[in-house]
Amino acid sequence: MSLPVYIFKRVLQALPLLFLISIMAFTMLKLSPVDPLATMRANPSVSQAAIEAEEERLGLNKPAPIQYYIWLSNTMQGNLGVSSTGGSVAGRLFTCAGNTLLLNMFTFAFTWLIALPAGVYAAVHRGTIIDKFFSLISSVGMSMPTFLMCFLLLMVALATGLMPIGGMTSANYNELNGWQQMLDIGHHLIMPVCVLTFIQLAGIQRQVRSNLLDVLRADYVRTARAKGVDETRVIYKHALRNAVNPLITLLGFEFASLLSGAAITEMVLGYPGLGFLTLGAVQTKDINLVMASIMMGAIMLIVGNLLADVLLKITDPRITID
Repeated sequence: MSLPVYIFKRVLQALPLLFLISIMAFTMLKLSPVDPLATMRANPSVSQAAIEAEEERLGLNKPAPIQYYIWLSNTMQGNLGVSSTGGSVAGRLFTCAGNTLLLNMFTFAFTWLIALPAGVYAAVHRGTIIDKFFSLISSVGMSMPTFLMCFLLLMVALATGLMPIGGMTSANYNELNGWQQMLDIGHHLIMPVCVLTFIQLAGIQRQVRSNLLDVLRADYVRTARAKGVDETRVIYKHALRNAVNPLITLLGFEFASLLSGAAITEMVLGYPGLGFLTLGAVQTKDINLVMASIMMGAIMLIVGNLLADVLLKITDPRITID
């Protein structure tokens, strides 16, 4: 089976999965007791006619199966609908998704640039003080809740004034030149990137260390050392290359979480990303916005798994598409 045929087959297999996910998500939203028009109903100055007009605009006056059919038909035509708070769902979604993607791209890069060499060093120098130090950091990172890490950094930012709190840009952003605007955005990314990198770094570094330790005990590694092969070549060409397969699978899941894994951090730090937008939409039962966010996350998961499988095929000749 060729690679394009394999990818096409996986895409076809994903369509029923996306359909089931959409049904489950829509059903759970409809079972939620939250009323998307609760604010309007509680306002005595809003007439009943205005409420009924809003229900008609959002399709809330129709039976749930009809609402789902309308949503599915519009989505298949590329129309994500309108938000209950006004505005296009697609516009709000892609703006916030772009902010979250930027945040997670930096997090992804810093996490792997630190975790990979740290895990290799800890495995090669097993039992040393450095290895124990990395183990301690990993344990703290895996056990510390994300919101607690956010609060700790907020306290540091308030005490020192070195890092901006909330938002993605400064008030005078439009008055800055291009280079200054880039620096301003980078300045606002420091806290959320530090939080997400520290949290994700722990698990990945331990995974790298564990995989490499298993491979270093293999017979072919002992044989290479017995033949006098350079230790650096043994570690990076023979051992690490064979230990990387589980990491590629993990990388696929990391790719899937690019748009959805920063929700808590965004909420606590006030970063205008997709997680912040989605949680707000769930609280107001904004069906179109929540459904679009859920389906985007599901698509990213499927793409991430497919990407991991293709990378495994590229990096390991022993794995075949069939």
